[in-house]
Order: sequence, then C-alpha cells, then structure tokens
Amino acid sequence: MFSNKEKFKEVFSKKLEMMCGKRFEESTVRDQYHTLGNMIREYISNNWIQTNEKYRAENNKQVYYLSIEFLLGRLLGSNLINLGIRDVVEEGLKDLGIDLREIEESEADAGLGNGGLGRLAACFLDSLASLNLPGHGCGIRYKHGLFEQKIVDGYQVELPEQWLRNGNVWEVRKADLAVEVNFWGKVEVSQEKGRLTFRHIDAEKVMAVPYDMPVIGYDTKTVNTLRLWSAEPAKMFPIHKNIMQYKRETESISEFLYPDDTHDEGKILRLKQQYFLVAASLGSIVRTYRHKYGHLYDFHKHVAIHVNDTHPVLAIPELMRILLDEEGMSWEDAWHITTNTISYTNHTTLSEALEKWPVYIFQPLLPRIYMIVEEINERFCRDLWERYPGDWKRIEEMAIIAHGLVKMAHLAIAGSYSVNGVAKIHTDILKHREMKLFYEFFPEKFNNKTNGITHRRWLLKANPELSRLITNAIGDEWIKQPEKLLDLKPYAYDVSFKQNLAAIKQKRKKMLAQRIYEQTGVVVDESSIFDVQVKRLHAYKRQLLNVLHIMYLYNRLKEESSFSIYPRTFIFGAKASPGYYYAKKIIKLINSLAEKVNNDRQTNEQLKVIFLENYRVSLAEEIFPAADVSEQISTASKEASGTGNMKFMMNGAVTLGTLDGANIEILELVGEENIFIFGMTADEVISYYQNGGYHAYEYYHHDKRIKQVVDQLVNGFFPNVYDHFEPIYDSLLTQNDQYFVLRDFAAYVEAQEKVEKAYQQRDKWLEMSAINIAHSGHFSSDRTIREYANDIWNIKPISWE
Repeated sequence: MFSNKEKFKEVFSKKLEMMCGKRFEESTVRDQYHTLGNMIREYISNNWIQTNEKYRAENNKQVYYLSIEFLLGRLLGSNLINLGIRDVVEEGLKDLGIDLREIEESEADAGLGNGGLGRLAACFLDSLASLNLPGHGCGIRYKHGLFEQKIVDGYQVELPEQWLRNGNVWEVRKADLAVEVNFWGKVEVSQEKGRLTFRHIDAEKVMAVPYDMPVIGYDTKTVNTLRLWSAEPAKMFPIHKNIMQYKRETESISEFLYPDDTHDEGKILRLKQQYFLVAASLGSIVRTYRHKYGHLYDFHKHVAIHVNDTHPVLAIPELMRILLDEEGMSWEDAWHITTNTISYTNHTTLSEALEKWPVYIFQPLLPRIYMIVEEINERFCRDLWERYPGDWKRIEEMAIIAHGLVKMAHLAIAGSYSVNGVAKIHTDILKHREMKLFYEFFPEKFNNKTNGITHRRWLLKANPELSRLITNAIGDEWIKQPEKLLDLKPYAYDVSFKQNLAAIKQKRKKMLAQRIYEQTGVVVDESSIFDVQVKRLHAYKRQLLNVLHIMYLYNRLKEESSFSIYPRTFIFGAKASPGYYYAKKIIKLINSLAEKVNNDRQTNEQLKVIFLENYRVSLAEEIFPAADVSEQISTASKEASGTGNMKFMMNGAVTLGTLDGANIEILELVGEENIFIFGMTADEVISYYQNGGYHAYEYYHHDKRIKQVVDQLVNGFFPNVYDHFEPIYDSLLTQNDQYFVLRDFAAYVEAQEKVEKAYQQRDKWLEMSAINIAHSGHFSSDRTIREYANDIWNIKPISWE
C-alpha cells in the first residue's frame, strides 16, 4: 500500500471511507490521522509477528526494560521515517489536498512520561529496534500522564493531560494476556514435605491488562514491543469493600503518572503503581518463558530484566516470590537466578531522590513481598557482618531496611548483577561518595554507561533541513552509523557549508518565533541570540541563576545609558511537580520578569524573556533546532547526565554549562574553545557540603550586582506579587543557598559576556556550531545501547538474511 504514490492514494481514500463511514470530502484531520495510523499498523503487523516468532524460534536472550516513564512524543512522523515511506505519503496526501504536517500536528504527545528519565527510555527503545536487538519496554498506560500545564497570571495551573481522548491508534489491547496482581491481605505459612510454604490469602486482586505498541526500527524489519499495563477491576472484587470504591481505587493505579505523595494516601498509590508494573511485567515474562522452556532454572541465561531507576526495583523480590513460592526453589537457587537476571541504572546523586518507603505502608500493602525483602536484608547484613565484623555503623548505613524505612537503592544494588551510572562523573560520584560503601563491597557490579539520544528523532525528524545538509556533505551513512558525523569536522572550516548552516538556523529561529507569537503574543527578534533553558524545573538545575542574570542585564540597561547588549531572547520551558511549591515560585518569577521586561520600551528591543507553557517532546522538536545557546547550568555534581545538552549540541547550539553530568564529556570531545564552561567543580561543591565554609551572605554583601537582584525579589520591583518571592529570597540567604547560585553568579555573568562576544564573530561561531554537530554522534543512544547490550545484558542482534 506504500509502494508508490498512486497505490497509497487509492488505499488511503478507500480505507478512510470504510473506517469513518463518510465520504472522503467530509473527512476531518483526525479521521485522516486515524486512517494513516491504522494503515501503518497494518503495514508493519507482519514484521511485528515475524520479529516475535524469530525471538521465540532462535532462543535469543531478550531484555525487558522496566521504566515508570516512556516519554515517546508523537509517533506518526518517526514511524514514517523509520519505515522509509514519508516521501510517498507526503506526496500522495498533497495530491489529495492534505498537508501531512497538519496530520502530524493533530497527534497528541503520548502522556507516559515527564522528563529525562522517560525520554531516555523512549530513545533506548528506538535504538534497540534499529540495531535489531531483542529488547522490549514495560511500562504503565497512564490515562492522564503527568498534567497539561497552563500559565494563568504567571502561575502554573495543572490540567488533566487527556492524551487518550481520541484513542491511541498505535496500541493493541490484549485482554487475554491480563495478569492478576495482589495487594493487601495476609500470608499463610505452612509446612509441606519438610519445607515452608507461603500463601497470600484475602488479597485484593487487580487485573493488569496489556496494551502493546509496536517499536519500529529504522530501515529494518525488526519491530519490538512496548507493553503498557492498564489497571482494571478483577471479576472477584473484595467483599469488604464497596464496589464503586474498589473500582475507583483500582483504576487510580494507572490514572496519573507520579501522584502527589505528600500524604500517606499518595505514597500508597505510588507504591501500588510500582508493584503493579513489576508484578504484571514479570508475570507476563515468566508465562512466556514457561511456555517455551517449562522450568525456570535457566531463566537468567535467556532473560535480562533492566530496572530504569529505583521505581521498578520491586522486580527483585517479585522474581524471588515467583521462584520460591511458585517454582518451589531453594532460597540459594532463587537468589542466584534473580541476581543474575536483574540490572539497575541509577539516575541521581540527590539523596532526597533515592526512594525510601515507610515499613508501616509497605508491609500491609505487600505482605509477602515485605517478608522477602526482610529476608534479603537479614542475609545481606549477615554477609556484611562476615566482611566487617563489629562495624555496626557501616552495616546500619548499608542495610536495606533501617529506621522503619525500606531503602530501594540499597535493595537494587544488593539484588542485581550490574549497577550503572549515566555519565563518567556521575558514576565516579556514585562509587566514591553516594554509594561508596556498596562500591567497596561490590566493586565488580559498578560501571558507567553515558546516556544517549536517538539522532533519528532529534536530528533526522526534528531538523530535516540540517539532516539534508549533512547528507549532502558526507553521505547518508551517519543515519545508521552516527559516529560518522565526525566526517563533518572539516566542513567547520568550509565557507559554503557554514553559510548554509547559518541559513538553516535562521529558518528554524523564524519558525520558533512564529510559535512564540502564536502562544504568547510576544514578537521576538529573529536575529537575536536564542538563549534556551528547557528542562524539568528543579532548584539544582538553577533556572534561578539564569533569571538573576537577566535581572542584572535589565538593571544595567535601565541605569546605564552607555550600556547595551547584543539582542538576546531568553527562552524557558519547564513543568514543576504539582507538590513542588518552590519550583512553582520560580515559574511565577520567570513570568513576572517576562511581563516586566517585554513591556519596557526602553529595553525590549535588546531583551526578551519567554516562557513556553506545557513543555513536551513535540515542542522540544521545534525548540532545539532554533537554539543558539544551550543552558546547562546545574550545580556541579547534581545532574547525573542530562540529555537536553546532547540534543542542543546535535542541532548546532553551543553549550554554556558547568562541569556537571555529560557536559564534561561534551567538553572533552569538542575542546574548551567550542563550549563555555564556568563555575565550581564537583569537588568544590562536595567539599562545601562535607566541611561547611560557604556563607551566602558574603556574596550578597560583597557583590552589589547580587545584592540588587536579590533585594528585587522582595522590595516591590515586581508589582502586585506582595511577598510571593520571599521563599526564593530566604532560600538564597536564610537557608544559605543550597545550590550555590550566588557563588557561581559572577562566573556566570563573565561566561555570558564571552558568549555574546563569540556570537558576534559569526564565522567563528558557525565553526563552533559545526564542530559540536560533528562530535554529537558519540551521544547517539545507538552507542549507549550497544554498550548495554555487550557489557551488561549480553544480547546479540538478530539477522534478517
């Protein structure tokens, strides 16, 4: 049906009328989108079936990637590109008077993730399929995702993200493969044939119903699966509960991503989500495996289960439960299989982000799982005692259960065979600081896998003009071998190439300026420097440092008639977690500053501030190609890796960043002359945390620029906000500036001055831009996934010959 334009037009028109029950002329954009989506699913169904049959027939070891988030974005465009049929479809639709871009715009972003964690998982799925590797995703089919962000009077307002309002054309519901998941109840212990047996009785049952989505590889027949679980009531509902209450509680499990957990009710729901994900996924994996092999004694030889951060770590006790209670294995055999099946990625150095569950919540909700975790803890502490006899402090710090809390990162390390960080510095910090005691005990488990992004979405799809320019220069091998982008390096000194690069950047800036005008009503100067910080709103990411610098520029423009700057448009995009009130204050601050700056005739030709609401994948695809400056200014040692830094780099933006996360590896590749680095090192930050000695007030009193902008948070500079920014003021002074915003302020101002100077040397700037693009192939998720496949999972690509 996609063999040529004429065939496509014929099938599309006929199918649309059959599916929608209306004449072609009467069809809406949504009708056209659903028709095209169904055609693609039908087109790949044979490959999808064949891929699964091949995995079954060839005894391939398979990996299952468990993640609480998969931030997929829109799938129509990337599927058309990966199948190599975009041109046929675009031309065919054009003949029918339909604009393919309009159809793509009508697709909702899949509401299955929030930030870098979920986007990484989506990039990994793309790479697994494109490299013909047997790997599938397991997640939750959230009905509403996180939330849709609206900005009202400068404040973030959260609305339900109704991405499923018009259905999801890519999914296939498989009710016959549902898995039963048990909560609450109690455990009955008895003795049979000389061994203890455990039965979970009086449990509240929930059905996990799978919805499968195809993951289409680039230019290959491989179609892997993303299996998403939806929570539905079981036929036998608990007699002690009102049926409507049971239905509501059940469906709430897959209703929202990250329910607010400030109260116990939210904590219970989050823990339910996590167990629901792993119990459903393992139930399904084990059922498939049993069907083929019968017993589970070689399970670890054929299956790798990867947990993406701590959310799916209950996979460890759940696999133990299956092996002990269902298979009747000894503890030693079950533990051997489990610890050779499960691998774990750590994504944070923030101790407050390492999950800990109160025993009083965990034990009643998951009684059998808690017993197993308790036993794992007992045996682990015994091993520690043998190695470090009498060292109670060390054992207390490493215990999985301590002080009434179950520590999920400790469980993850004890129960897996591989623990990886996501950038060189992050892994070093894990080994030598955050997880130092565990590294001393299990040095062989720790390794680094620097994150990556799929260049097929973030370059080929997001920036087709730049992709064509690259292909014209070095051929198209880079699409399958992204490391070949390095061949672009000589073109950084080619006048014609740089002129074309500049023209493409200008075109994308014009497109983003149009989007900004449509969304905010603000006209921005398309020839200004587009200085962009888009990412989750968190104090350690230091959007506040960026804001204080803009306030400083504004003050100078107002007060010094001789001072001027090269026109600059500062662009922000970020969601703050609903319960993270400090982050919401920062959003209000950005918008209050935007209102003041953008409406000041004295300054607004040189300075504009834009906050783009509801930051998401499809919006990111418009922002990255248009950016000149990539703001990666987190407090050194706090950002595990970052992937936005890689997307900006791939699209020719130059990084302004701290020595944090993957910024360090970008610096190593492009050289210090092609990046702007400033601020404290991780060692300096860690030293302050360990030894004290930082006094924010010193910076406040000794730098009049800092004093002025900090005072402006509370002195009426922003009209009509009353005391709204006092918590920000207090965080900097009373609470001693936890993320060293004031300490790095002067260095940041100096770095920004260097950025402005460099940008005005157009030839040099374009050279920097091209060198960044040339080195960005290293940060393709294809490289990352090959490393995971070879070093951790031990999986091999399949062959279609």
